Amino acid sequence: MKRRTSVIAIDGPAASGKSSTAQMVADKLGFLHVDSGSLYRAATAAILRREHDPSRWTEQTVLDAARPVELCAARTSFYPVLEGKAIEEEIRSADVTRHVSRVAQMPRVREWVNEKVRDAASSRNVVVDGRDMGTVVFPDAELKIFLVADSRERALRRLRQTGTPTSEQLLDDETIRIKERDARDAKQTVPAEDAVTIDTTALTQAEQVAQIVALSKERAE
Repeated sequence: MKRRTSVIAIDGPAASGKSSTAQMVADKLGFLHVDSGSLYRAATAAILRREHDPSRWTEQTVLDAARPVELCAARTSFYPVLEGKAIEEEIRSADVTRHVSRVAQMPRVREWVNEKVRDAASSRNVVVDGRDMGTVVFPDAELKIFLVADSRERALRRLRQTGTPTSEQLLDDETIRIKERDARDAKQTVPAEDAVTIDTTALTQAEQVAQIVALSKERAE
């Protein structure tokens, strides 16, 4: 399949700020944002509607449940719909967050997500984010970024994102969850050889966005 003009691939571990950063970069450059994680979440939401016991999930049952999921283009990004309806609130629920990693480790589900992302990018300039966008999905992307940050900083960001009041105990618990997620996702979360790694631990979001936009403009020249 011949793809569009330009792809910026942003990868990194959980809570590294990939999605929000990718959206801001897309806005700055006039590209569309494609959040691959939203598709894993949509698939998880779809299977949860059918079967609440994750131990009974298989690749086939997840794929069957996810069949009605589509990516729709809006003004600045693509968003998932399920059975023709937007599901942003549902896919950000605690239940989906708790189980999405299980779904994301299913090889055939990963293939399904990757194909959806490639289709979305087939005729658009896009900024895509995930864990293997620069290695598997778009190995020829014009710019590949790998975001990293200290696990405790990522835990703090996750708590702030969900609006959870922070305390040392909550931060400790979330840090443990982040590290466990890192371990589960380790095989998929590997930087491309030609990726630019940006440690965002001490950076503001505006600073990391500015770095990526500058790199994109350098590559374009």
